[in-house]
Amino acid sequence: MEKNERQTESARQAEYIRLVRQMADREKEQTGRSRTFHVTTFGCQMNARDSEKLRGILTEMGFQETEEEQADFVLYNTCTVRENANLKVYGRLGHLKTRKEQDPDLIIALCGCMMQEPDVVAKIKDQYGFVDLVFGTHNIFKLAELVYRRLTENQPVIDVWEKTDEIVEDLPNERKYFFKSGVNIMYGCNNFCSYCIVPYVRGRERSRKPEDIVREVESLVSGGVVEVMLLGQNVNSYGKTLEEPVSFAQLLRMLEDIDGLKRIRFMTPHPKDLSDELIETMAASKKICRHVHLPLQSGSSRILQKMNRHYTKEHYLALVRKIRASIPDVGITTDIIIGFPGETEEDFLETLDVVSKARFDSAYTFLYSKRTGTPAAEMADQIPDDIAKERFNRLLALLHSMAESTSGKLVGHVEDVLVEEKNSRDPALVTGRLSNNMTVHFPGSDSLIGTIVPVKLTQAKGFYYFGEQMEDTEL
Repeated sequence: MEKNERQTESARQAEYIRLVRQMADREKEQTGRSRTFHVTTFGCQMNARDSEKLRGILTEMGFQETEEEQADFVLYNTCTVRENANLKVYGRLGHLKTRKEQDPDLIIALCGCMMQEPDVVAKIKDQYGFVDLVFGTHNIFKLAELVYRRLTENQPVIDVWEKTDEIVEDLPNERKYFFKSGVNIMYGCNNFCSYCIVPYVRGRERSRKPEDIVREVESLVSGGVVEVMLLGQNVNSYGKTLEEPVSFAQLLRMLEDIDGLKRIRFMTPHPKDLSDELIETMAASKKICRHVHLPLQSGSSRILQKMNRHYTKEHYLALVRKIRASIPDVGITTDIIIGFPGETEEDFLETLDVVSKARFDSAYTFLYSKRTGTPAAEMADQIPDDIAKERFNRLLALLHSMAESTSGKLVGHVEDVLVEEKNSRDPALVTGRLSNNMTVHFPGSDSLIGTIVPVKLTQAKGFYYFGEQMEDTEL
């Protein structure tokens, strides 16, 4: 979609926002209250970013955010990476059915990755006919239009696109944090890992133009944002689909030149094509955070081949060594799947070996979840649950033992911390993150939220630290 076409689509949606806002204002005059909404997000940070836009559109339309139990408009932004995510949504819908029977004016909407599966949409139609709106990942920008149709046509609206090359970004958004924001730099995925449904529900790779990304980040910084998280299914692939290709490292260097931007993060690179250029750019940068999330998935080269990951155990470990040699203070985190079809005890021991050698700062661990429509779902030798769970527990035990022995490496150091929120358990503490993504808790007030302050790390607790704020005179 060309720039003028994007502007035209944005103008269309702005008109629908205006029309719904008029309806909401008239209703408020009659009832004395505004319509309320609640958005529940399942899944990844890209979904979280999408939800910020959805919340922004709803707010612009005159709706007010509230708790789900009181909301007039309930929206689930769904994930379908694992079967359990689907089951959670169906369970929530079961509870909402009773509410809908008691309040026919309640509007229930479903969007996101789960809605891109034809079988799911068919099930919604058949078993959850009380759902009012269904749309997918490709057309969230049409929320205002779909709400208008639902309110004026008074019947369910289902609008799921099989694929798209459209990118419409200039939308209202309502961020959770005023000082940091996700920024989509690309959509879709071309990797087709054999266990993953993302390429089927998010579509093929398409990158935003670098000038559009720079303009968005400049706007965010002018509004008080100090940290951005660049989002893509595989950020290493950024720019390959542009008429004038730009590498991800080049984009990072463009963003580093933005005055007022303090930190740049990104999710997620792929081990198969993480470039030397990217490592060199990170090493030389004063703004790119010292954190690389590098999904391993399995330590067995045989299983990695079955997963269609396009790297070996040896390649992965060599890459970890290269990153650490160039960026000594880097934090490396990972994803690991246990119980992939055909995984033997020997394959699992290879995974434990990589964990021992790579010494990750933290790891997101998952039991393999069969996703209908992926090649892995049809593979022989599906691993029994009891075996997979036993291996999973052994992996967790190793990760926790390593965390206890390695997490203290920064104790006694003074490190910059971006303060994010009041501590949820102790109101006397605030919580923030180091450049390497480790969490830090230390005494402080609300006034520190959104600022970067020096903190002396005094105690390590596995995957997080306790500390104390340092005054400039103490540095």
